[in-house]
Amino acid sequence: MTSIDPREVDGLLPLPPATFHILLALAEGERHGYAIIQEVAARTNGAVRLSAGTLYRSIQRMLEQGLIEESRERPDPDEDDERRRYYFLTPFGAAVARAETARLTQLVRLARASGFTTGKA
Repeated sequence: MTSIDPREVDGLLPLPPATFHILLALAEGERHGYAIIQEVAARTNGAVRLSAGTLYRSIQRMLEQGLIEESRERPDPDEDDERRRYYFLTPFGAAVARAETARLTQLVRLARASGFTTGKA
């Protein structure tokens, strides 16, 4: 197993919101593009709606960065459309998502300490 360089992870932070939402959508397993769009909308109660253009530009960049990969495996042909491309989270992508989560958690702690929000971290 290849170790993940924390400097490479930190070099991608902060993540664009669309990228972070896509990583979250892929955390539970591989999905095709439209399923990612649906998952993001569902997770955010419709507050975030990725357009196809934003999704596929983000996916292209994420593939280049090694955050995700395209799956070679396909569902049963009776349950699939051959035009679909399925994507999954890489170990590096998971490490970047964890680092972004830690960064955002720290920001919320600072905001709460400054009185900008209530509740506990």
